[in-house]
Amino acid sequence: MNYRELGNTGIMISEVSFGTWAIGGAWGKTDDTGALKSLDYAIGQGVNFFDTADVYGDGHSEELLAKAAKGKQDQIYIATKFCRQGDIFDPQNYSYEKVSSYCEDSLRRLNREAIDLYQIHCPATEILKDGQVFEVLDRLQREGKIRHYGVSVETVEEGLICLEHPNVKSLQIIFNMFRQKPLEKLIPEAYQKGVGLLIRLPLASGLLTGKFTADHVFEADDHRRFNENGEAFNVGETFAGLGFSKGVELADQLKWIAVGRKSMASAALRWILDQKEITCIIPGFKNIKQVEDNLTALETKAFSEEEKQVIERFYQESVKDFIRGPY
Repeated sequence: MNYRELGNTGIMISEVSFGTWAIGGAWGKTDDTGALKSLDYAIGQGVNFFDTADVYGDGHSEELLAKAAKGKQDQIYIATKFCRQGDIFDPQNYSYEKVSSYCEDSLRRLNREAIDLYQIHCPATEILKDGQVFEVLDRLQREGKIRHYGVSVETVEEGLICLEHPNVKSLQIIFNMFRQKPLEKLIPEAYQKGVGLLIRLPLASGLLTGKFTADHVFEADDHRRFNENGEAFNVGETFAGLGFSKGVELADQLKWIAVGRKSMASAALRWILDQKEITCIIPGFKNIKQVEDNLTALETKAFSEEEKQVIERFYQESVKDFIRGPY
């Protein structure tokens, strides 16, 4: 395993880490036994950072992480998130009383005395512009309930707003071969300011595995079925904002990236890790096989400058005009 510093916090985290939305819920059938075995396997491979949220299975993924990290709390860093249990547009949802309550609930489920990284979970843009939530997080930090805090954002604009606040130590962003806009301004500015970058949806909800055909049908409780067009939450959180059939078409055009590499998925992850500014990727998983597959990115051949230019042109000419929603 390779490790990179989380911004300027001094914390070294595995460059391939994992998100736990899929084992909590909203990605089809879940299996706690398989999830715990997968977490244990990942930890055994040197993964020391996991991302979760209080709404993943209504806190269930936090509880699973507590079980997996039992006896290893000092070795495993956990990032969790808050605000989406309430109205993300209501300023009262970000009051000290409310956030403190969210924090205490997460601490109880995680069985921890402090949260390593506490993140605002894709709040409304106006909340970030107002900025009072950062004062609340400063207070929780002074109280010792959280060690560091960051923000999971939907857009480049939101990320840039967060960078104006010096105690924001990380940004969690959507970034992959289909979502390259952050490379223009947000990623370099975050790196220059010593802010860590956690990459969610590195495989665009599975599109960049190259395994789907346009006629694939997802399970009813999988967000890739019920949120394809943003029916339940931000459209960018599903297939990086692309419609499924268009995403499959574009993924087919990228299959060349697997040539000379372990797989299309490992190549797509490697491309992200080739950006020196990135702290880590946090792909999801449901079983040991998926953990193993994601870890192959560590051994996958880096991209040449010529290949990177081809991928950038592909995004500019064939992809960006089909992404729905603000990003």
